[in-house]
Amino acid sequence: MPSLIEAAQSQVGRKILTGLTGVLLLFFIIFHLAGNLTIFGDAEAMNRYSMVLHNLGWPLWIARIGLVVIFGLHAYIGISIWLKKRKARPENYSVYSSKGGPSKQSLSSRSMAFTGIILLIFLVLHINTFALGDTETVTLSDGQQASDLKTLVIDTFQNPLYAFGYSFVMILLGAHLGHGIWSAFTSLTMKSKKWSKAIYSIGIVLALILAVGFIFIPLYIFFTGGSGALISG
Repeated sequence: MPSLIEAAQSQVGRKILTGLTGVLLLFFIIFHLAGNLTIFGDAEAMNRYSMVLHNLGWPLWIARIGLVVIFGLHAYIGISIWLKKRKARPENYSVYSSKGGPSKQSLSSRSMAFTGIILLIFLVLHINTFALGDTETVTLSDGQQASDLKTLVIDTFQNPLYAFGYSFVMILLGAHLGHGIWSAFTSLTMKSKKWSKAIYSIGIVLALILAVGFIFIPLYIFFTGGSGALISG
């Protein structure tokens, strides 16, 4: 059985690993957005959500390490594929052509390396701001102690640099997913014309929903000063 390194170096192995890691990251993104949207729940929803995650203990750290490995592998393979393609046609990389079939060449597909690198940088900054950020401890209605993540989020997104910078990166995330969802499932052998068209359409819609969902949070907080009607006090 080939090792992970050997698989990452073979053409077939890279396609499968790219697709598999892409699908796993998509599930994480959906889960993460669901968690973020708890800010629009009751007054304790986001802090309780954060507390539940932190109380998982070692399983949470396994999940975090697994996420880092998955993201790192996905980024490594994606960038290496892009560099190989660029090296293969250095004379004019701005000219794209398809040899027939559903190649799905678009601005989204041609900017995958760029958006991927920006997202990688953003992930580091995002973790430093929220996961490792300074928070006060609050007492929930049932007496349990929790980090006041909600206040940190609201305070952070009242800064225009964070609010609009975050929103811009989420636009890039949507662009990345717009092609990435189709590419991931296609890499996992779903290549029939019927399924390809359906997955491409679903991918575009899902990417749009996720991007809008992430963008809505900082912009709503910024333009309402963190005290809009959708956010319970």
